[in-house]
Parts: sequence; C-alpha cells; structure tokens
Amino acid sequence: MDRVTSKPEIMSGKPIIKGTRITVEYILDLLASGMTPKEICLEHPQLTLEDIRAAIEYANKLLKDT
Repeated sequence: MDRVTSKPEIMSGKPIIKGTRITVEYILDLLASGMTPKEICLEHPQLTLEDIRAAIEYANKLLKDT
C-alpha cells in the first residue's frame, strides 16, 4: 500500500493516491457507481490500475482491522 498516503494538509487528511489529490473514497465511489477500473483510469489519466487496486486493498484492510 505504498501508493496510498494521508497528510493532514492534503484533502483534510483523507487517504489519497500518492502524487494526486484523488481520495480512496472517491475511487470507491466511482467503482460503486459502476465504473470499471479501466474507465476510471481513462477519466483520470494520472491514475493507474495499480492505484485502483491499492485503493481497494486499503479499504479492505481498514474493514478487516475493525
């Protein structure tokens, strides 16, 4: 999960994909709305498929830790 980071001064500390201001929450919302990872990458060319996977893995880990 080296691709996900969180800093208080960026996006109010929400987890983001490193080097972007795209939050894990936003990526999950796009996936939940029916977009595929490829469609997300086409709409946001700064993201890679690995970034999308990292966002999913990050959320999965959070759920397992609760």
